[in-house]
Amino acid sequence: MLNNLVGFFYYFCGKYIFMEYNTERDHLTIPEYGRHVHKMINHATSLTDKEEQQKCVDAIISFMGQMNPHLRDVKEFTHKLWDHLHIMSDFKLEIKSPYPKPEAAKLEEKPEPMAYPSNKIRFSYYGNTIPTMIKTAMKMEGSEKEIMTGMIANQMKKSYILFNESSVDNNIIRLHLMQMSNDQLKLADDFEFIRSASVRQGGANSNKKNNGKKKNYKKNYKKKY
Repeated sequence: MLNNLVGFFYYFCGKYIFMEYNTERDHLTIPEYGRHVHKMINHATSLTDKEEQQKCVDAIISFMGQMNPHLRDVKEFTHKLWDHLHIMSDFKLEIKSPYPKPEAAKLEEKPEPMAYPSNKIRFSYYGNTIPTMIKTAMKMEGSEKEIMTGMIANQMKKSYILFNESSVDNNIIRLHLMQMSNDQLKLADDFEFIRSASVRQGGANSNKKNNGKKKNYKKNYKKKY
């Protein structure tokens, strides 16, 4: 009876009192490999015999590859495993590797900040595409330039109407086109714009197609006896 109580006490102490929490354990450098792989690498790092250490490392690499068997024989993937091995060992392993040892300094380098685009859009409802089209049309000549200018004007009217959900005077589009092109693009006096009603109708139809959901209703037929 006493032995059973002593055994239960040790079991209880080992399971509850001396439980090892994750917060008290070593930090996992690459958590995807789990704690067992990190412990194996720590063991390999502690070995003093180079030959035994090399065998241990080769076995660890093989085990890491088995975690992703479909990529184990890919050359780039194998290189990645060796790099991860050095990273998880805190670059303490001096072993024979088929790939050069990664440099810790390069891994700690921070990427250069990306420049934020400073394009100032004069008319928000035209977006950034219309100014780009205008710059392209300004480089054209002859009838090609005239056709391109007309296409831009109609696109400007579409964008204006769809954004503001209201009609627009064609003279406003002409004025905006001249302002955005520094008076280099002008429409002919007899140029005909697309009708505002067709633009609104086209936008409404596209919204119906996007928002419309087909409902499948199952009819309950009564069995005829």
